[in-house]
Amino acid sequence: MALIDFGGVKEEVVTREEFPLSKAREVLEHEVVAIIGYGPQGYGQSLNLRENGINVIVGQRKGGTGWKDAVRDGWIEGKTLFPDIEEAVRRATVVQYLLSDAGQKEQWPAVKKNLRQGQALYFSHGFSIVFKEQTGVIPPPDVDVILVAPKGAGRTVRSNFLAGSGINSSYAVHQDATGRAKERAIALGIAVGSGYLFPTTFEKEVYSDLTGERGVLMGAIAGIMKAQYDTLRAMGHSPSEAFNETVEEATQSLYPLIGKNGMDWMFASCSTTAQRGALDWSKRFEAAVKPLFDTLYQSVREGLETQRVLESCSSPDYREKLEKELNEWKDSEMWKAGAAVRALRPENWGKE
Repeated sequence: MALIDFGGVKEEVVTREEFPLSKAREVLEHEVVAIIGYGPQGYGQSLNLRENGINVIVGQRKGGTGWKDAVRDGWIEGKTLFPDIEEAVRRATVVQYLLSDAGQKEQWPAVKKNLRQGQALYFSHGFSIVFKEQTGVIPPPDVDVILVAPKGAGRTVRSNFLAGSGINSSYAVHQDATGRAKERAIALGIAVGSGYLFPTTFEKEVYSDLTGERGVLMGAIAGIMKAQYDTLRAMGHSPSEAFNETVEEATQSLYPLIGKNGMDWMFASCSTTAQRGALDWSKRFEAAVKPLFDTLYQSVREGLETQRVLESCSSPDYREKLEKELNEWKDSEMWKAGAAVRALRPENWGKE
């Protein structure tokens, strides 16, 4: 492993230089990898594995969107695509359990009874294993239990791969029944398209992931944008001006600078007025939201967030309620203004 300094803390990271795709292929040469579930992660990881020369099959309930997507992507019923999840598990040596968290709880009895000694049970989220009291997902002791968690959506796993780059992932070993669990995890991580692999644990992965999704990655940023937009509108600014100053400039100009070179570089690239205001107010926002993040992390660790996910997603009217919530965002003035602003970007001129 490479030893890399992260802000004064040295961590071991697996790189493609020391563990190239050729080595991953050797490790996985005799494996049959079954992808259970053809959602975003199942889609991205399975196609990357297939194109990297790994023997892959897909288990997906027939008739739904996932099945149609799998057929579209060239998986062949009865050969590489199976409507019976249990059959896919039996055919595999590695079972990549990539259903939704609620789906993993629901299908676990069928998966568990078909696992056999020496298989590897692979996750891309620590949810089911860490919160086993809620999910019931307790693997038998004679299988490897491993994790590769790409730091991005399944669509990004695929798009980065097609662009010739990788996506950073974390990996972990929860149970090593064969003595090969770590090697299997790293090989699979490289084969699904990871650029780098960072060691973690199932617990740390799920705690950080759930906090991030509810925080800076999605929940917090959506709430902060809405608050600023509403303030500007209340003070008489037009929808276009409020959206441009809240979202458009951030996503099209400033956030790309952060991603490319870091926050300090973005600050240094702005006017002195913007620098001064950002540096001063960042401390006030940090002080305001830090207690909320502490509460959020505690809620994650205590299982309150996972319990809500399982209860909500298992409700028979979940999709109807979800669509209503999503439409509240879609139909709000802020995001209708956003659609109009995006249509005015030069790259979208002349498009419907």
